[in-house]
Amino acid sequence: MEITHLGHATVLVEVSGRRILFDPGNFSSDWHGLTDLDAILVTHQHGDHCDPDHAPELIRANPDAAVWVEPSVLDVVDLPRGEGIAADTTVDLGGVRISAVGGLHAVIHRDIPRIGNVGLVVEAEGEPRFFHPGDALDTAPQGIDVVAIPAYGPWAAMKETIDFTREVGAEDGFCIHHGLLGERGFALVHNRLDDMTGTIMHDLRDHGPWSPRQY
Repeated sequence: MEITHLGHATVLVEVSGRRILFDPGNFSSDWHGLTDLDAILVTHQHGDHCDPDHAPELIRANPDAAVWVEPSVLDVVDLPRGEGIAADTTVDLGGVRISAVGGLHAVIHRDIPRIGNVGLVVEAEGEPRFFHPGDALDTAPQGIDVVAIPAYGPWAAMKETIDFTREVGAEDGFCIHHGLLGERGFALVHNRLDDMTGTIMHDLRDHGPWSPRQY
């Protein structure tokens, strides 16, 4: 497995000969122009996870890629094609299994209606098990080896992020969703997670591929 963090919530996972892109949002642009993708996955409808201006172009540039999105995305973003992937469902990508968990975005404020959000688990025989939670910390699938951890959002607090990371219990992790943080803020979250959980934290902001160890 190779993992490349392409900014904010966007992550490219290459596993078992498949190239899978998560959350091509408008807080990053390094995913623009990607080709040869086998799947494009979207956890929820917010623009920083599905860029309404550039995600359609990405899908057109990858005509053979499966496009699986949290179902409400299809109602609010004009995508060339796509299928809904609801919580508690699993899809197969030629030897790679992708499971959706959770179902709701984290609470931003009691006066703001909650939208759908699916965390996505990727697994393949003989490979690490990877989890991208989108924007929610209330579902912690077990048996995860590598977790992408939202570092900051208007819906999160440090105490919740630490408890989520502890509950998932992955051996390795890295921060995503840090587009609203400066260097000091990122370092604060990264170091707290490294110090206060059993997960070894990795800084993948150089946008270079990283291969987690075999478990």
